[in-house]
Parts: sequence; structure tokens; C-alpha cells
Amino acid sequence: MSAIIGALSDAWSEIRVHKLRVLLSLIGIAVSVAALTAVVALSDITVQAQTEEYDRYGGRVATLVVAPAGADGRVDADAFHQRFEKVSERFGFSHVSRFVEGMMLPVQAPDGVHGTAARLMDPAYAGIHREKLLAGREFGVDDVEALAPPVIISEAMWDVLGRVPMDQHPTLTLTGAAGGTYQVVGVRPRQGPWDQEKRIDLLYDAFSSRVDELPEDAMLRYDIWVGEREVADVGRSLAADLRAGMPEGDSVTVSRSDWAASTSFKESEAMTELILSGIAVLILGLGALSLVNIQLVAMRQRVREIGVRRAFGATAGRIFTTVLLESLVATTVAGVIGIAIVVAVLRSPLLIESMFPSLVDVPPFPIRAALTGLIAAVVVGAIAGFVPALVALRVKVIDAIRF
Repeated sequence: MSAIIGALSDAWSEIRVHKLRVLLSLIGIAVSVAALTAVVALSDITVQAQTEEYDRYGGRVATLVVAPAGADGRVDADAFHQRFEKVSERFGFSHVSRFVEGMMLPVQAPDGVHGTAARLMDPAYAGIHREKLLAGREFGVDDVEALAPPVIISEAMWDVLGRVPMDQHPTLTLTGAAGGTYQVVGVRPRQGPWDQEKRIDLLYDAFSSRVDELPEDAMLRYDIWVGEREVADVGRSLAADLRAGMPEGDSVTVSRSDWAASTSFKESEAMTELILSGIAVLILGLGALSLVNIQLVAMRQRVREIGVRRAFGATAGRIFTTVLLESLVATTVAGVIGIAIVVAVLRSPLLIESMFPSLVDVPPFPIRAALTGLIAAVVVGAIAGFVPALVALRVKVIDAIRF
């Protein structure tokens, strides 16, 4: 233990003596480690953003979709809902949402009445699909009893209404069978510059209480968020129970819609990880090569110093350990500085939101990225110090005096 402490003391003394050389080498390593850490961290955040994007369309892992179909193409929604509630009691689902799309409802706009795309959903839908809001709030369980039923609109629809702030309680007027005044409680952001869809989201129960039946073009389904381990067994049992005793000609399909049900997302994730890892390794390799060159040049200038130390009794092992630890200590300090800079930068919410606008649950800084950067700094220090340490071992006292 005393030998290691002595070697560390010698290494730190050498770093203090050769400040300029160490500083120059540390700048390159700090930049390389920072780049590596940033790439790994951004890789993890990119995967999170991709996962959320898939969740928004297919539901979280694992989401079951129950889609009923009638003999004549239409579904008796009320009758099927009674059947579904009776069958699902034994499963104890915590997140279930009815969802209807494919509807067009007449909406009163400043320039007249326009047919507008509409969706019906239950409050649990936002949690299952990780929906994001630009302003306002999601549906709540008590909203069904509101005198003015709530509605969530798309950003393009918000533009039509003049982008009235949510604290001013904007309203929306529908005509037709479900006509009336609805209170706008939220705005869903555009998915991109191309997204100009004018759309409204309504609570299923609030809409169905105003109409006798769903429109002919409505497509009803049930989204159920269950555990990934039991999804296969639950899916088979639920399908069998729902089909038992169904009217002749009616049918129901039960399937998974989340991204984990297919291999395409995992392949895309692996490809993204491979590309970003390749970039990170290249950056680190260039930094390590630069450090090795600097260390070798520096070692040629320290031949006399090493020879004098050998003449005063320093063993070969002590010389080797001192040179190696000098590199290790320097690169570790540089690595910690580089990691700290990346952590400070990537913890800025504004930066993450600007880079990943669709991200809902912003993850903390990935520990894997920090550990990867620190390990890389230590490995580079060991490699960059090993070669010069071998060179130092071959220095002879008589050659050092003549140098």
C-alpha cells in the first residue's frame, strides 16, 4: 500500500512540475471524454424519444387492443360495453380507454361551419398513449359531469380560434346531433411543420350522452394497458371470454399494438446505438492517439530525469508505476471535468426540449453515459501511460547521463 501511495505522490508531483504539457494533453482528453459521454447520453435520450413516439401511436408496453365488429359492419357500442365490463371484472385492469376515430363533426369556426376530424376517448387514453399537451390539461374523471363538456383541440385548430389562452376559458361550438358549447381545456402540439390537421378530442361519455348511437363512420376499440409478462395470457383469456355467447355474425379481435410486439423498433434501436457508438469510439480513439504521441515526446525529454532517479536507487517497478499512474491520474481528472461539463449542459430543460420537442417524460442524465466516460478516461490513461512506461524501463543510467 505504501508503494502505491508513494507512486501516486510521485505521479502528482510530476503533473505539477509539467503543468503546460499536462494541460495540453488534458484538453484533448477532456474534449474526447466529453464527446463520448454526450454521444452515449444523447443515444439514451434518443431511444427514449423514439419509445415515446411509438407509445403515442401504439400505446405503452404492453397495450392490448380490443376491436369489435358487427355482422352488418356496425357495432352496438352500448351492448358491447356491457359485455366488456362484465368480462373484464376478473382481470382488474387499471388503465382502460374506449377510443373512437374516423369521425367528422361540424364545428362552428369564425368563417363558418366546417367538418372537423374528431376522436372520442376516456381519461385513461392520455396515460396509455403518453399524449403531450402544448397548453392546458388532459381530461379528468370528473369532466363527464361538467355542464360544458371539455374538449382538447389540435394546435392547427387553436390557430383557427385565435390561440386564446387557456386561462381565458375558450369555448368551441359544435352543431348537429352533439351540438352545444364545449370548453377547450387543452391543446395538442403539432407533430411537425407538416401537421396542419384540425382535430378535436372529446370525452366518450360526454359525446354518447348527447347522441343515440355512434356515427356510421366511427371505428370503436378498447385500449388496455397491462403488464408485459402477462399480456399473452390475458389476451388469450380476454378474447375467449368476449367471444363466448356473442350474437351470430359479430366478432371481436384482441391484439397487441405497442412497439414491443414487433422487432422493427428493436432493430432500429440497435442500429442507432451502433452508429452512435461507432462515432464515440472514433472520437475517443483520436483523443487517445494524440495523448500517446504527447506522452512519447515528453518521455524523450525526461530521459535524464529517469536516469538520475535510477542512479539513486529507484527500481524499475517504481519508475513504471509512476509513469503509468501519472497518465492515469491526469486522464481521470480530465475525464471527470469533461463529464461534469456534459452533465451541466444536458441537464438544461430548454436544450433537451429544443432537441427533442416530442419528449414528454424528460429522463435524468443517464448514469450509463457518465460511467462510460469515466471508464474510457481510465482506459485511455492506462493505454497512453503503458507505452511511455515501457520506454522508461529501457532507459539506462549511463545513457541518461550522456543524454
